Amino acid sequence: MSLEISVIQQSDEALGLKLDGSVDSDTAPELEAMLDDMVHPSVTYLALNMSGVSFISSAGLRVVFKMLKQMKARDGQLMVTEMNPGVEKVFEVVKLMPDLSVFGSSEEMDEYLTSLQKQQNS
Repeated sequence: MSLEISVIQQSDEALGLKLDGSVDSDTAPELEAMLDDMVHPSVTYLALNMSGVSFISSAGLRVVFKMLKQMKARDGQLMVTEMNPGVEKVFEVVKLMPDLSVFGSSEEMDEYLTSLQKQQNS
């Protein structure tokens, strides 16, 4: 199966991607290369909309874990929105969930990010 990656938000400090398809051993290298290219040192917020992800393998989890580690090292956050129940269960099983910020919708994530920015500007 293929993976489509769309940029939905990009700034100096934040990157938002929408993933559609399967994140497996065939497609994970493409995702990793794109993230390596786009996640500059100033990026501290990475958002992955996974509403279109139907399957994630250990190769896909490795890419997500790598980005999680990178964001934590920068005192940033990796946020995931709209995972289908099967994909969410995979994350729970491998114990990644406690370190991820998971939101039910993009709107919920936007509200959270807005409140963060307001706190930093106060």
